[in-house]
Amino acid sequence: MTDTQPYGTPDQPRLAVHGEAHLEVDPELAGITITITTRGTDRRATLDDLTRRNTHVIDLIKTYGTAIDTLETGAFTLTPQLTRHGRGERVRTYHGNVRITTQLTDFTALGELTTRLADLELTRVDGPWWSLRHDSPAYSDVRRRAVQQAVTRAREYADALDTTLAALVELSDPGADNPAPGYSGPFGGSRSFAAPAPGGAPEPTPALDLEPQRQTLHARVNARFIMTPPSL
Repeated sequence: MTDTQPYGTPDQPRLAVHGEAHLEVDPELAGITITITTRGTDRRATLDDLTRRNTHVIDLIKTYGTAIDTLETGAFTLTPQLTRHGRGERVRTYHGNVRITTQLTDFTALGELTTRLADLELTRVDGPWWSLRHDSPAYSDVRRRAVQQAVTRAREYADALDTTLAALVELSDPGADNPAPGYSGPFGGSRSFAAPAPGGAPEPTPALDLEPQRQTLHARVNARFIMTPPSL
């Protein structure tokens, strides 16, 4: 039977509340993006150089073993740069790029790896981006706290009327009936480290001390209860 009394009755008064919770936790993952660049006047030589340097970077990352959570190759490009010569155009040089992303669980290894990668020629390192795993227990924890806060709030209202809660009739996330498009929030602060181009005397690579950025989680729930009729 369809409920025709969404707001309750004198015999079954309803109470609607929401519960919220905020939680700050340490990140579980740190991601960095490595962009390898190469250029040359010969297409095959440029491609060979890019392949060699890409393999070197991947092999370097893999030496960190279990500290690496994911390792993926993203975009790859090899683009001819044209210049006018007389009445026509000719290829002046070739620019190659390959982008690699990796996530680490060991933040001590992260600082060392970032330093070693940034010391490579024509290599750019962006990051880190701090995050939690999709199945992190922290998400369940903050949702549980939001539910508990809703129940506590409802009991306080019932206590103010000198009555008690009789039953829970609805518990939902805001917008559960009309979900809005998802979004991806920022993973935290990031930095860019670009390695110098070839030439000149090499300088000592600075050690990087990367401090993890704590993650802020938020949960909100809507709850409806039936109260025992109060004596007013």
